[in-house]
Amino acid sequence: MSEPTPPGFAEVKQAAKRIESRVHRTPVMTSRLLNEITGAEVFFKCEHLQKVGAFKARGATNAVFSLTEEQAANGVATHSSGNHGAALAMAAASRGIPAHVVMPSNAPAVKRDAVAGYGGHIIECEPTLAARESTLADFLKQSGASAVHPYNDSRVIAGQGTVALELLEQVTGLDVVAVPVGGGGLLAGTAIAVRHLNPKMEVIAVEPEGADDAFRSFGLGELQPQVNPDTIADGLRAGLGELNFEIIRNHVDTIVTVPDSVIVEAMRLQWTRLKQLVEPSGAVSFAGLLEHPERFRGRRVGVVISGGN
Repeated sequence: MSEPTPPGFAEVKQAAKRIESRVHRTPVMTSRLLNEITGAEVFFKCEHLQKVGAFKARGATNAVFSLTEEQAANGVATHSSGNHGAALAMAAASRGIPAHVVMPSNAPAVKRDAVAGYGGHIIECEPTLAARESTLADFLKQSGASAVHPYNDSRVIAGQGTVALELLEQVTGLDVVAVPVGGGGLLAGTAIAVRHLNPKMEVIAVEPEGADDAFRSFGLGELQPQVNPDTIADGLRAGLGELNFEIIRNHVDTIVTVPDSVIVEAMRLQWTRLKQLVEPSGAVSFAGLLEHPERFRGRRVGVVISGGN
């Protein structure tokens, strides 16, 4: 893993330059009907239209192209149940190096196919976080590959911060940005970018009620474990990373939770009104506006749609 030192805004800017020609500059969409429903001016940052169908392409690409020739010689390795593994495989293929992805045996076939489709080598393990981490550690020792953690990695966080960098270039005068939180890479990167560019802008994280470790950690001021997460938002079941939590604690305004029923409603509205297919994890940020309207009403709100797989 890379050294656990938090990135700053300079690293986010460097990441933007490094990945500019390798990822999409995703569009921002609006809907008059969704504005009426929420009572806010909502600007959707469409990372479900990113390469590999998720923002993960940014962090993985930044990490892979940050490596020296020596570091890249034996390829890269990670553990992932889906989007990060596919993103890392894509970025590694782009650089011409192998990618090895430890995946739980119960990972959805569509996500395994995506990793394999980008040329990733899948290493199967038992479906527990401990098994994923130990299998990866063993492989790293044997192979000499460079590790790229899905979210607890400064290069990945800096790459994910380019989402907010773009959004603030595309839309002026935002009052608040709503971001989903699982492992915390996207939220940490967003917070770094927003705090530098517009310190008065509010950063609100949204998390499923059934996987609320970030909510509990933020409230208590110390990292809490993720215990038996149960939510439709499968991409947000990961525990919050230590490096991410330090950034989030210092730069995020609040974390709110939403029930699965509201996540499904958010997906339905984005499908029927915005005409966009969004995965549950990607709809969580908009679900925050539906569940907690008083926080957003009358404001210009950036909503990050994190993925569509």
